[in-house]
Amino acid sequence: MPTTLTLHLPVWLYPGKAGWYFVTIPKKESAEIKARFGKQRVGWGSIPVTVTLNKTTWKTSIFPDSKSGGYLLPLKAVVRKKEGITEGDVITFSMKVSP
Repeated sequence: MPTTLTLHLPVWLYPGKAGWYFVTIPKKESAEIKARFGKQRVGWGSIPVTVTLNKTTWKTSIFPDSKSGGYLLPLKAVVRKKEGITEGDVITFSMKVSP
């Protein structure tokens, strides 16, 4: 698995009042991330990452999702607003596991 992944995935809105937006990292890539970087996990099994989407780069974490079998990448409101992202958009981003 390369150090940095480039992914092209749809944005979805978590149902409920919180208004959290996510992309789901596919099972294959998630399994590779877990195998390679699982020992770096922190609270709730999350793994720190650095994400670049267009001109925006930020540090966050991906979280395991038992429903999908993948990891979830939350999209911060400030990033969504800056990049004009809404529910249903398909975004291309790069993600690197942070040291």
